[in-house]
Amino acid sequence: MHKSNYKDHEYRIMPNGTCDIACEECIGEKRVKGPLITDNVTGEVVCGKCGLVLIEKSEDTSPESRSYNFEDFMGKARTGPGTKLLLSDKGLATIIDFANKDASGNQLTTELRSTFKRLRLWDSRSQPRWHDRSLKKAFLTLDMLKTNLGIPETVIEEAAYIFRKALAKRLTTGRNSTALVSAALYAACRKMNTPRTLNDITKAANISRKDLSRNYRILLKVLDLRFEPFSSAEFITKIANAAGISERARRDALRIISVVEDEEISAGKNPLGLAASSLYLSCLVNGEKKSQHMIAKASGITAVTIRNVSSVLRKQLGERVYN
Repeated sequence: MHKSNYKDHEYRIMPNGTCDIACEECIGEKRVKGPLITDNVTGEVVCGKCGLVLIEKSEDTSPESRSYNFEDFMGKARTGPGTKLLLSDKGLATIIDFANKDASGNQLTTELRSTFKRLRLWDSRSQPRWHDRSLKKAFLTLDMLKTNLGIPETVIEEAAYIFRKALAKRLTTGRNSTALVSAALYAACRKMNTPRTLNDITKAANISRKDLSRNYRILLKVLDLRFEPFSSAEFITKIANAAGISERARRDALRIISVVEDEEISAGKNPLGLAASSLYLSCLVNGEKKSQHMIAKASGITAVTIRNVSSVLRKQLGERVYN
């Protein structure tokens, strides 16, 4: 069902081609309301009584063909795939063939051949080459990070969008593009609530944490980005899988984190350190022999952090840790 406006009144084109508006001329002259006729060739809706064209162009939003799987859809579709931010040209490349033949395979005339030669020249000159090269290099890096870190496609698309905004602000000038696109990926993970730490991205991108943090702060300042902090519960599964912690201990760690958040004790604490400390306390409660060093190695933080946060949780929560 398609909605539009005619003389500031909303109308609806029904699936059978009829329309629920009335002809203003017939109403004004108090005539009998006539049927509305839809011309499927021109897309016009005409009053069957007086012949007034009510709608000049109507839209058909139904699919152009019927398909039952992706291969069938791609075989019948004539519009091509949708645009993607992960492609340097968004999938809308302009290519003028050098064959000098028309759609029927016939050779072009001398005049048309000269015209297309001039069009190819201006098409090549109009391409933003430095811009295109920067995007291609950045998106190759994004594809590599996606594979190494197991990041969903929606997060990668968001990272590509953030990097395009940074490129429009010319933030790539004089900076390491790999560090900047890694910072855009970390910002996208923060925005889409996908738990990935700075250490994870620096290890996958082979850059320093200092360089990544600096570029991330630049993105926050120039693009005016604001993100909610990660929840500690999002890191529980990752750390527990790396340390080989049981499902029962994971549930107890989630319970401890919920109590901490209800008591508002988590303010100012590293979410990753809080998750690792909760897992350490839950292992003590369930009698699992997991040392602070083992959990620290699995989480990527120091054992000192786990020791300090655990002592704070024991002191402030008391017996609720063990209940």
